[in-house]
Amino acid sequence: MTDRVEAGVIERIKREAGTRGIEIVSLQGTFNMGHPDAEFRAGGVRRLGVMAGAANELGTKLIHICTGTRDRINMWRRHPNNGTPEAWRDMAGCVKDAVEAVKGSGVVLGFEPEVNNIVDSAAKARKLLDEVGSEQLKVTMDGSNLFHAGEFARMGEILDEAFALVGKDVVMAHAKDVSHDGDAGHEAAGHGKLDYARYVRLLYKYAPGAPLLLHGLSEGQVSECVGFLRGKIGGIS
Repeated sequence: MTDRVEAGVIERIKREAGTRGIEIVSLQGTFNMGHPDAEFRAGGVRRLGVMAGAANELGTKLIHICTGTRDRINMWRRHPNNGTPEAWRDMAGCVKDAVEAVKGSGVVLGFEPEVNNIVDSAAKARKLLDEVGSEQLKVTMDGSNLFHAGEFARMGEILDEAFALVGKDVVMAHAKDVSHDGDAGHEAAGHGKLDYARYVRLLYKYAPGAPLLLHGLSEGQVSECVGFLRGKIGGIS
């Protein structure tokens, strides 16, 4: 993220997106909100405020964020201290500061429950939403990021529980796949073991207006994955 947006950048992005028929539904505002260094976290919050202004100019009200980890290098890598009270305190405090930084902008921050992060489950996502208590904090759902080691056997139950807990707060969803539990998914949609029929049905039930964004795929896989998703969506009754 940047400390300032250079003159002309916003208009160039809008022009290039428009010529390609691309709708910008979200900006990526991820930084490590669980980083042990308070100065690092404060820097991320400051840049998030800059991004909120850019989001409005780009015509979107959503910024995707990450609750992070105690790992100082990689915000997507699990750390043994992620479950400590200190990690939760620092992360939650950072999220509250981030919500304050975008207050009045109309921008919504969407965080993603992810097995390697401090918020590593839907239950913890619910806890964070309740603790922060702001309509400017919502959830990005990725069904491939919810399964701790040994939990694949309970896939249906875990997906159902996740949506029951935070489904009404989902403002965006990701579409990729997962081949093994105990880590976030890294495969293209339809190339793993996620119960996509159930996942899409739950999205339709709880968050029918949320954009569904493919990622974790190559350019050559786009047509196949779009076809796969459209097939699952078409199967909703």
